[in-house]
Amino acid sequence: MSPIDRIKTYADELTALRRDLHAHPELGFEEVRTAGIVADLLEGYGIEVHRGIGGTGVVGVLKGRGGGGRRVGLRADMDALPIEEETNLPYRSTYPGKMHACGHDGHTTMLVGAARYLAETRDFDGTAIFVFQPAEEGRGGARAMLADGLFEKFPCDEIYGLHNQPNGPHGAIGLRPGPIMAAADFFDIRVQGRGIHAAQPHKGIDPIVIITGLAQAMQSIVSRNADPLKSIVLSITRLNAGSAYNVVPESADMAGTIRTFDRDLRALAARRIRELAAGFAAAYGAEITVEIQDVFSVLENAPEQTRAAAEIAAELFGDAQVNTSAPPRMGSEDFADMALKVPAAYAWLGSNPGPGLHNASYNFDDTIIPIGSAYLARLVERRATA
Repeated sequence: MSPIDRIKTYADELTALRRDLHAHPELGFEEVRTAGIVADLLEGYGIEVHRGIGGTGVVGVLKGRGGGGRRVGLRADMDALPIEEETNLPYRSTYPGKMHACGHDGHTTMLVGAARYLAETRDFDGTAIFVFQPAEEGRGGARAMLADGLFEKFPCDEIYGLHNQPNGPHGAIGLRPGPIMAAADFFDIRVQGRGIHAAQPHKGIDPIVIITGLAQAMQSIVSRNADPLKSIVLSITRLNAGSAYNVVPESADMAGTIRTFDRDLRALAARRIRELAAGFAAAYGAEITVEIQDVFSVLENAPEQTRAAAEIAAELFGDAQVNTSAPPRMGSEDFADMALKVPAAYAWLGSNPGPGLHNASYNFDDTIIPIGSAYLARLVERRATA
């Protein structure tokens, strides 16, 4: 029986698990319930379980029937987002302001499904390492697991990740060698002016005038400082100032993100933000502070592991369901930090049409659970035995 056919025999159980996780979303480093459920299930399958890796992470270790072979890692993320869900699903979030809007409930479930299949069949040599990671959504979960000795405690020769892709093609695997998802920096900028009555702006230092001018000037980093043949995004996503109609406030704040695939361009953007801020501060007599956080590295797929993953997906689903030239994305993924340590391949799995990721109406497509589980399981069967 093929992996997907066997996994389909318990697909209803996996769907129930996914919907339970969806109803009980937990933010980064708060995945206590989720991690407990995952760990208990793995132990029930006879898998060696290690809890509390990198905070709330869980690692399972399963040895195959034969000796030798590779040590193959499979990783899934577990955390939710601080979003108020706007669906009317019977299993909608029961936690106000928290939602699985990126499908990590589905990723966790697919890896649980793969772990169950491999524990039941053990049709591989080597070792399978199941990595259930906390805090992918910008909170550094991968780095926390690495700092906790993930690959020292559980050595992997290679590791694989998978992410759902709304709007398909349904059941199709997309990947490419080399850079596949961008690095990301988060920035916070505060302009400290001098508050005054709105009728007497000449007696104060208006932080709103300064911060809006700085926001516009920062867009010149993309249009005038960056090589036009290289990709970069600089988005300002938050701007806060004032609380009254008749008061020029003391300060104004803005925040945003920089995305790029190029290390030098990343450094250039950070440098120019600081230079522009210093210039505006001098021009207006204000104080401006800039904080820039390195949050995500560039995610790069290793050529050999990408080729192997594509061949395995084609074996399972057919050549037409595998795209080995999937375009890189300016979104970010902290699996990148694991890929810096161990050769890796990261893929997208297409699902049925619906609202996109990080949307309050998003709903994971349960029909792709057996597909994702089978793909992950077959990676171990083929690569751990090689």
